[in-house]
Amino acid sequence: MMIPPQEASARRREIEDKLKQEEETLSFIRDSLEKSDQLTKNMVSILSSFESRLMKLENSIIPVHKQTENLQRLQENVEKTLSCLDHVISYYHVASDTEKIIREGPTGRLEEYLGSMAKIQKAVEYFQDNSPDSPELNKVKLLFERGKESLESEFRSLMTRHSKVVSPVLILDLISGDDDLEAQEDVALEHLPESVLQDVIRISRWLVEYGRNQDFMNVYYQIRSSQLDRSIKGLKEHFHKSSSSSGVPYSPAIPNKRKDTPTKKPVKRPGTIRKAQNLLKQYSQHGLDGKKGGSNLIPLEGHEHDFQVKHLSEALNDKHRPLAGRDDMLDVETDAYIHCVSAFVKLAQSEYQLLADIIPEHHQKKTFDSLIQDALDGLMLEGENIVSAARKAVVRHDFSTVLTVFPILRHLKQTKPEFDQVLQGTAASTKNKLPGLITSMETIGAKALEDFADNIKAILFLQQLLDFQETAGAMLASQETSSSATSYSSEFSKRLLSTYICKVLGNLQLNLLSKSKVYEDPALSAIFLHNNYNYILKSLEKSELIQLVAVTQKTAERSYREHIEQQVQTYQRSWLKVTDYIAEKNLPVFQPGVKLRDKERQIIKERFKGFNDGLEELCKIQKAWAIPDMEQRDRIRQAQKTIVKETYGAFLQKFGSVPFTKNPEKYIKYGVEQVGDMIDRLFDTSA
Repeated sequence: MMIPPQEASARRREIEDKLKQEEETLSFIRDSLEKSDQLTKNMVSILSSFESRLMKLENSIIPVHKQTENLQRLQENVEKTLSCLDHVISYYHVASDTEKIIREGPTGRLEEYLGSMAKIQKAVEYFQDNSPDSPELNKVKLLFERGKESLESEFRSLMTRHSKVVSPVLILDLISGDDDLEAQEDVALEHLPESVLQDVIRISRWLVEYGRNQDFMNVYYQIRSSQLDRSIKGLKEHFHKSSSSSGVPYSPAIPNKRKDTPTKKPVKRPGTIRKAQNLLKQYSQHGLDGKKGGSNLIPLEGHEHDFQVKHLSEALNDKHRPLAGRDDMLDVETDAYIHCVSAFVKLAQSEYQLLADIIPEHHQKKTFDSLIQDALDGLMLEGENIVSAARKAVVRHDFSTVLTVFPILRHLKQTKPEFDQVLQGTAASTKNKLPGLITSMETIGAKALEDFADNIKAILFLQQLLDFQETAGAMLASQETSSSATSYSSEFSKRLLSTYICKVLGNLQLNLLSKSKVYEDPALSAIFLHNNYNYILKSLEKSELIQLVAVTQKTAERSYREHIEQQVQTYQRSWLKVTDYIAEKNLPVFQPGVKLRDKERQIIKERFKGFNDGLEELCKIQKAWAIPDMEQRDRIRQAQKTIVKETYGAFLQKFGSVPFTKNPEKYIKYGVEQVGDMIDRLFDTSA
């Protein structure tokens, strides 16, 4: 259908308006695009410029950053360097900072002192590692050594000032504590106050760890050894004083009471002399016939035995001598020694406990061994003196003195297990001292019993028989004639008695010969027989026995003298092994002025060495032998001295100036007179 014109015109206008709008929109969009392109171009330009500037900035900042890092690193290094410098500089100030403290010493401020020593030690280590040639090293080294010496002195001072002798009363409380069933607590020994002990321990550990020093251990054992020895000696003196004043050997304090209020209680005597005398009296009464109570002891060996030779008159004097006062004194000596032995065990145990806290473990046994030596040697020496006195008592037949050995020996054997425990870890020579003393006491005790049972009773019996000559002679005559005879001539009875006495003496001589065979050394056997023959002869001469013997044996006296001389000659042969080395017949022959050959020089050296060794060995052995008869002793020594001096003098004159060695003093050890002096000391156990 046809659109009306107006409507078509309106529509066209509408379309035209829309078209115009669209064109305007398009134009706007185009303008916008152009502006956008322009903005994009501008943005790209800006970004390009920014990128360029950023690159420039980056190229400028990176070196600055690196420089900053370097500066920071340098700053850190400077700070570290300054810190190290401060640390190093502090070492240079150590000497001045600590010198006053070191100079004033550690007394009363040990902690501060050890702190200063630690600083000094670090300074020494620093300078040794970094500046070994610097004067500062010498300075701190000297300061360290001075400080170490002060610590050593402080150790000695503390030990000296605070180590006290243990009182006899406290020791006796300690000993009696084992046997007192009523004791409720152990008796404690405080050798050092606790504060002092801790200081001593600290110093000890420092000296071992840093001071590299062991001298303080010697100081320790010397001080403690002195206190131990003095404590035991003080106990012995306490016995003597108490016995002389009150008759009560000691006064131990009752347990659980104050130590300043001791109360007396009687001594528990381990064995008294008088009791032992009664036993010996029973032995002699029942043993005279050689059956009941007789000695079946094995004869003794070795050279440490005295020999019975005292004059019979002295033996009889001993028999009638009052014994009460002497035996009381022997009781005191015996009890004192026995208690000193027990005291040693207890005090040594206590010393080891103290030592274990102060001395390093691997030095403890050795230090303890050294610490106890003086006290132990004192006990052993006193024990040997008791043995020596017993030997001399056997010689003079004083058996009451010999009896001191028996209670002491019993106590030593009872105490030996404790001794062995205390001495664990010590040297063998230390452990063997007590067994050696026990052996010596057993030896002399056995010899006393043997001599009493055999030789002495024979001589004493014959001597006492003199008071009953006629009766004894008649008894013997009655066995030789018919029972109906009622009278015998005096001469006949005397001859029978003389024959009997000679028979007894002959049996005694056979007994002595048998005993002499136990001695392996022929010279010792000869001295044994010499002493006994001399004793018998002197006993016969000092009584009327010699006249009775002469009735049937006119040559008896001469025979004994020949026996004695024979034994002297046998003894003198023991010196041949010494003099043969230097005898003329064994010496090399050489021309004066002619240089010695090596073989000749060697022979001379061997001769000197053989003589020296033999002389020393014989003198050492024979010094312990005994010849109690002074006249015989001097005669034998003088004869031997003459022989040896003459032989050695001739040898020395011939070879003393001969150039057989570059070290003449090694071989020419003794002068002629010196050799004589050595022989003069033979047979002298006190030398």
